[in-house]
Amino acid sequence: MYKTLERRLVPAAAAAGLLFASVGGVFAASPLKLEFVTHAAFFSAETKQPKTLDPQVFVEDSAAPEATGPQGIKHVAGVRPPFIDQDPKTSKLFNAEHNPLGFDLQSWLSATGTVTIAEKDGKVTLNATFKNLQPNASYSLFENHFDTKPITFTPMDGTGKTNSFTAKSDGTASVTVTLPSMLTHDNAVLVIYNSGGQPHGAERGQIGIDAHHQIIARPE
Repeated sequence: MYKTLERRLVPAAAAAGLLFASVGGVFAASPLKLEFVTHAAFFSAETKQPKTLDPQVFVEDSAAPEATGPQGIKHVAGVRPPFIDQDPKTSKLFNAEHNPLGFDLQSWLSATGTVTIAEKDGKVTLNATFKNLQPNASYSLFENHFDTKPITFTPMDGTGKTNSFTAKSDGTASVTVTLPSMLTHDNAVLVIYNSGGQPHGAERGQIGIDAHHQIIARPE
């Protein structure tokens, strides 16, 4: 009798354990795993530009007048935002004041990366790896808030103290940042290139002049 009862209890206990694990698993958020894309492609798609362009950097064009670009960045005459499928990838890039950035369009568009965001014991951690960044250059991670109008930006760490990093001499970088909260589709991880050579703390910098949105990753 005892053996029969034991045989019945073991499968029941195992089933109960599986059920408990399943129920417990509901409350464990799966890590976010995202691929970065160029900000040029992301912005052009989001704003339905007729041609894919990059509003954050500029190419020389003697016919270009002084103007305000599609992302509200004012630029001097003689430069304009590059058209990704039209301008040569060897085109040298400049900031909005016609100061050279020191690399070409191909180099700028080649940046890639992946990011994982996980929550454990109430702590949210971001781990990101990058390739083809500008060697030894300064970068900062910011969070887009698409649920505000206009869109706002805050340092990825919430304070601007640990959200910046320097790429290695081969253009790679690995970054770990503790986040204030988990990201949703209302947010994105934005990588900003600090062309002035220094991060700007809790601010992004002068966009188009000494700071430029380069790549971005947004949860589905």
